[in-house]
Amino acid sequence: MNDALIAFPPAQPGSPAAPLRWVLRLPDAEATTALAQGLAPRLHAGDVLLLQGPIGAGKTHFARALIQALLATEGRAEDVPSPTFTLVQTYAAAGMEIWHADLYRLTSPAEAEELGLEDAFAEALCLIEWPDRLGSLAPANALTLDFAPEPQGDGRLLTITATDPCWHAILTEEPPMTGPARDAAAFIVAAGWGDAARSRLAGDASNRKYDRLIRADGTRAVLMDADPAKGEDVAPFLAVGRALLLRGLTAPDVLAEDRAQGFLLLEDLGDDLFARVLARDPAQEPELYAAATDVLTHLHGAPLPLGLRAYDAALMGKMAALALDWYLPGVTGARTDSAGFAGLVAALRDKLAPGEPVMALRDYHAENLLWLPGRTGIARVGLLDFQDAMAAPRAYDLVSMLQDARRDVPEAIEAEMVARYTAQNRLDPDRFCAEYAFCGAQRNLRIIGVFARLSMHYGKPHYVDLIPRVWGLLQRDLAHPALADLQAAVAATLPAPDAAGLQRIKEQAGCHPLR
Repeated sequence: MNDALIAFPPAQPGSPAAPLRWVLRLPDAEATTALAQGLAPRLHAGDVLLLQGPIGAGKTHFARALIQALLATEGRAEDVPSPTFTLVQTYAAAGMEIWHADLYRLTSPAEAEELGLEDAFAEALCLIEWPDRLGSLAPANALTLDFAPEPQGDGRLLTITATDPCWHAILTEEPPMTGPARDAAAFIVAAGWGDAARSRLAGDASNRKYDRLIRADGTRAVLMDADPAKGEDVAPFLAVGRALLLRGLTAPDVLAEDRAQGFLLLEDLGDDLFARVLARDPAQEPELYAAATDVLTHLHGAPLPLGLRAYDAALMGKMAALALDWYLPGVTGARTDSAGFAGLVAALRDKLAPGEPVMALRDYHAENLLWLPGRTGIARVGLLDFQDAMAAPRAYDLVSMLQDARRDVPEAIEAEMVARYTAQNRLDPDRFCAEYAFCGAQRNLRIIGVFARLSMHYGKPHYVDLIPRVWGLLQRDLAHPALADLQAAVAATLPAPDAAGLQRIKEQAGCHPLR
């Protein structure tokens, strides 16, 4: 392993938000190359390296050596030109897309945004020279490498800093001794799609990536890339998808799979997400939400799949307490024991939703539902992002859809669909409305905590902008008389999200380890 990497000292003790910092001496160009070659196999899509320093300090040399090292893993030796005039050069190697950007000629962050860098930060390995041009677009969890000429001598001093503690493990770990490198291109060829054009699709909040494959005859498929090294596992997706198909619902057919590497080739159900269709034509809301409500009635009338994990009272309480674990300290800096709060939620779960659980997909909302008007009945609703399905109270997915964190669903539509579902399933309206309010409150508390965590740990501050909508939904749920105790506990513990508090959460982006 490269001596420069071995020389990294342990992280100094301090607050979780304290940046990690190393200073290395690079005596010559060969040392810079060796450092880049040692770091290359440790990097993944979604990692961002900000390369700072004056002209001639070694930024481009480092980036070129790192990219060439990744290309070499596939037996490729390509020229890696400076992107000074093109602004961005892209490569595909080691199962990921690599962006090399030189922003010297930019005059504002808006120009960087036009290059598509914000999406690339989430989906590709990015090497950014002159990152000061990014302004607020710079990811908070990036690794910063600041090159400077040595005051005396011909070498370079490299200062490496990071606010995300995960970088310490990446920089000091031994090189991975795993099997053959993941190879998406080889998987695509083996699946019979080697002649297809490939383009990136928008991802989700996970580490999964998606590409669209299009053959010359127009046939399409979707590649799911779920890297096991990043904690992803395609097995739940396969199991839940199979269960949905067996129940007559529309989930993507699996055309090819490689579970070990985390690759799936899926049926392409198109781009007409509910959110996009309704943005074009809000008048379709009654039809689309009615169809999606009918899907839930159909799903909840079927037996639970074997082995489905229970979203039971204890787990629902723990998930609701994420608001105390992340949102509260993010806004106020204070911490509190969340066990009592979790216990209150668990008790309400047993009281207000005591019936037999149903299969809940748990991300059932307009960004994960596709409109397929060419099909009939419940098949018109395509289902995505269902791998986290659990056995949960029957109101849970209805709340997910009608109390959407990303779009405003008219209250009249919400009331109509609750009544529709209640009538279809012959439920007592008052009792079901209490369960619905409880599931809404529990879910919205969880989401507030999750959005704060996505900013404070994962460096994704844009999720903070969604918190006010979720807080408003939470207040509506807490107004139900059956939730009086929880309403009092929230009022006594959690401050409302004002502009100053939300800004404090954003300012801590990428600074906190998981708890």
